[in-house]
Amino acid sequence: MFRMHDPFRRAQLAIAALFLFLGFQYATWVSRLPALKTHLDLSEAQVGLLLMAGGAGAVISFPLVPLAMKRLGSRLLALVSALALGLILLVLALTPNYPVTLLVICLDGVAVGFLNVAMNAQGAALEVAYGRTVMARFHATFSAGSLAAALLAVGVNLFTSSLAVHFVAATVLLLLAVGLTQSGLLTEDQQPEAVPETDAVADAVAEPAEQAEKPKRRMVLPSRVTIWMGLAMVFGTVTEGAMNDWSSLYLKDIAEAGPKVTPLGIAVVSGMMVLARIFADGWRARWGDGRIVVAGSALAGTGLAVALLAGGVLPALLGFACVGLGVAAVTPCVYVAAARQGPDALALVAAMGTIGLLAGPPVIGFIASGTNLTWGMAAVAASAALVAVCATQIRWPALTQHDQPQQEAADPATAL
Repeated sequence: MFRMHDPFRRAQLAIAALFLFLGFQYATWVSRLPALKTHLDLSEAQVGLLLMAGGAGAVISFPLVPLAMKRLGSRLLALVSALALGLILLVLALTPNYPVTLLVICLDGVAVGFLNVAMNAQGAALEVAYGRTVMARFHATFSAGSLAAALLAVGVNLFTSSLAVHFVAATVLLLLAVGLTQSGLLTEDQQPEAVPETDAVADAVAEPAEQAEKPKRRMVLPSRVTIWMGLAMVFGTVTEGAMNDWSSLYLKDIAEAGPKVTPLGIAVVSGMMVLARIFADGWRARWGDGRIVVAGSALAGTGLAVALLAGGVLPALLGFACVGLGVAAVTPCVYVAAARQGPDALALVAAMGTIGLLAGPPVIGFIASGTNLTWGMAAVAASAALVAVCATQIRWPALTQHDQPQQEAADPATAL
């Protein structure tokens, strides 16, 4: 039962609202791409470029994020980014032509880059502050936000096809969600005394005044561990993105599934990911982030490889389920590890994740065009296996289940 006087629950709800917000905002405008295509008279290539503009904006945000985190702190940066994303929906409904729409979507990508880092820094800080694993459920909340946005789009279309009406309604809901939960976001003075002041995550949520008292640091090259985190994120997001884009086509073209079965490709992957993320925090607390990432990515790569060798619809769906189950915890765990290295590392890892999402599907398509989609999906299996290799080189945070009772006994108000 949620108790709003409980500081852990209050922060958990507020941070979850950010993840829900981002999933909802993104899915809102993506769900209306057909309407935008008709309104602006776009070709398929122009729609593809429009989608790439959002990813390009996220990459552009990478060098700006560390500076914004140091000046504003993750709490204020998250709120400012969320406000910008809400307003961008309103502007998008009124864009007069394609060049302006490209610019708006690019700005949307920049704001997404800011919010993505800020909300993951908040989630990592909550784990450190209370010694409890919650990040995987936050990422599951992101998926729930996407589902809610899709349902809203269906509901609005029952009454009107107007983009303006839809986006105004979505913006009102988004801003209400942020307004009701913003007081629960973490600030440095809410960190438990057990958390050292020099902790990198404490820096990530520090207030601007606190940051001003600290000496400025020169920009340095990323550490070896940070590079391994970035590579793990790239290969993990390549796996996620490629499965979303190519699983249905594999069922149709290679497994020769009927039109009623092909949508199950995305459904199986997405459904298993959401289900796994609901339970993944418990697995992390019991076995540790490193073991979960290594075992999960190995399961994803092996399961998909076996499915490709076996051929057929049922093996494919079982292999897709292994991928969804196996990679579900990769992104949350890598974000936590990166946040503990500081905002610079978190920004780099987030940017590399965006690159993986952008580059993965086209690379798989290129491989498939030169051979066939079976080899393209084999590359996805190899990408999942490479996550396991990278994970062995990462210094994972030591959050264990036996820490939780001690924390809760020390502060009864935070007990579950």
